Amino acid sequence: MNNDPIGAAAQAYLAGAHDVEITVESNLAEDDVIPAVYLFRSENEMPELELIALEECRGQVLDVGAGVGAHTLVLQQRGVAATALDFSARAVEVMKQQGVQQVLHKDVYDLEAATYDTLLLMMNGIGIAGSLLGLERFLEHAKKLLKPGGQILLESADILYMYEEEDGSVLLDLNAGYYGEIKYNMKYKEQESGWFDWLFIDASLLEDYANRFGYTLEVLYEGENGNYLARLELNS
Repeated sequence: MNNDPIGAAAQAYLAGAHDVEITVESNLAEDDVIPAVYLFRSENEMPELELIALEECRGQVLDVGAGVGAHTLVLQQRGVAATALDFSARAVEVMKQQGVQQVLHKDVYDLEAATYDTLLLMMNGIGIAGSLLGLERFLEHAKKLLKPGGQILLESADILYMYEEEDGSVLLDLNAGYYGEIKYNMKYKEQESGWFDWLFIDASLLEDYANRFGYTLEVLYEGENGNYLARLELNS
């Protein structure tokens, strides 16, 4: 299985290779890297946005795209009933080694038998929707996973600034679709994810979609680089 760079890098880090990095390619910016150590950050190493999200979690929590379980572990230590979900088999094994008690190796769209009070999507987690059309699918599917009055806590960003020219003007290809629909590819050694779609959505547009699908949106935190934390509460 050679399409799991994050899981493989996490396993290597856990085995003692602390300089491990995951290469991130995109169709928008130059190559970047994610140090594996960042995936294992402790509570006191988490940014303010994530700490606020953890405070806002309530009831039964599903950590969607949990990675190596950093957020689930914090919730677990606080006595919150939290379940970690990830489709990476290697990441799931790492979570179990880390002591995450409730782990699901699934795609979120394959999950229908359980309901939760909170869906948690950190590290631009709503990006898994892939596109605006995919966001519609996710918001509809989330209704099956949420208890009455349940909430989605998600991180995203308005990346319009990445299209700015030196004179401050913004250059967009109006035929290319929404500017927050990005393609990524991740690599670690022989592991490569393959190109996949990822969504960054500005809060105003997200609110439009949320309202259309029966949610109320509240922005809980705004960062300096266009990123934000939002709560989507399911209308009862």
